[in-house]
Amino acid sequence: MNTEITHTGDEACVRVDPGICGFACTVNAQKMEDRKVKIGIEGSECKQIQRLSELITQIGFRDVFLPLSRNPVFVSAEKAGCHLSCVIPTAVIKAAEAALGLALKRDVVIQFEDSSQQATGNLRQ
Repeated sequence: MNTEITHTGDEACVRVDPGICGFACTVNAQKMEDRKVKIGIEGSECKQIQRLSELITQIGFRDVFLPLSRNPVFVSAEKAGCHLSCVIPTAVIKAAEAALGLALKRDVVIQFEDSSQQATGNLRQ
């Protein structure tokens, strides 16, 4: 998986390469009035992500702090039929946090390592 976050003002754009499925996409988050964020998910050929994009068009400040079982992004991901390990819902949350100024603007990395190597604790080598 390769995720890159760019941030300008009250907007964040997250490009996500989710891995083996090959259904890369772009998540855009734009801060709106009343501490809400407009969400756009574009470029994915995955039917579940296309459905998620229809279900999640904006989220509020408090939504990013809700547990998974009540979080509108993850509830919508379940309704859309997203695979449990799909990283796109998490990318939506990361983009929203960045647009709201709640998160550090750092890339997220999930990287498989050869089991014969010891984990170094530093994935950015």
